[in-house]
Amino acid sequence: MRSFFSSARTFVLGLLLSSTTPLLAQVPLNPAATPAPADTTHKYENPAGVPAGPRKPFFQSKLFKAVAIPAVLIGYGAYTFNGHGFYTNQDAQRDIHRVFPSSQTRVADILIFVPYLELGAVALAGVESRNDRINTLLIIAKSEAIMLGSTFLVKSLSHEERPDGSDNLSFPSGHTAQAFLAASIVHTEFRDKSQWYGIGAYALATSVGVLRMVVDKHWQSDVVAGAGFGILSAHLGYLTHRNRWGRKSIGRDIGVMPTYYGNAPGLCLTWRPSK
Repeated sequence: MRSFFSSARTFVLGLLLSSTTPLLAQVPLNPAATPAPADTTHKYENPAGVPAGPRKPFFQSKLFKAVAIPAVLIGYGAYTFNGHGFYTNQDAQRDIHRVFPSSQTRVADILIFVPYLELGAVALAGVESRNDRINTLLIIAKSEAIMLGSTFLVKSLSHEERPDGSDNLSFPSGHTAQAFLAASIVHTEFRDKSQWYGIGAYALATSVGVLRMVVDKHWQSDVVAGAGFGILSAHLGYLTHRNRWGRKSIGRDIGVMPTYYGNAPGLCLTWRPSK
């Protein structure tokens, strides 16, 4: 009888040991350290999980492309400023008058806005621009503010006398800056459709610079630097523009046209609300 209970006790003990063995096997003898929580601070930067490509060198960046040409133009204007350089302002003024006699024409006051007329005419003709009209107007407004602020600041600091001696606000040329800003807007908006739109606009802007020298209002340094300020302002307007609301057309309810009241040129903005 005692042997029976001894055998039963051994059998029950064996069952208990066998039932606890899997539980013991699930506990690691040397548990690893708790994994660090995942970094979620940048999880919305690339939700698609597209691997980033190799970083482009600086000379291929948008910033470099935006400032390279304007920097050359402004640099040349500064180099020839106040009669300096291998080809001085006086040399350029003498040569320009060999081709064009001195004149008092005010055509340049109107031509500075003609590229904007081209922009509106091409858009109304049905050619799709890079941006919709409201975003284009926002870019123009921002670029105009940058151009006006920068040119008048430099004018007040440089104190260069005009060729005709009328005042000391010669450097840089505000008319040329305005014309090249508008031409750069036209070129950027329609260059994917045809380069000729930009070529025509830049030809008009160049004629404004030449005319400002013909009427003895600016030196060559003023005109070249003014072109740089105008192009740079337009490029900065595009680089800093982020307020986009899509490309849905808003019809013909917004228009821009140059105006001329007496001796003061201006820009007229019209808006007709949609029904």
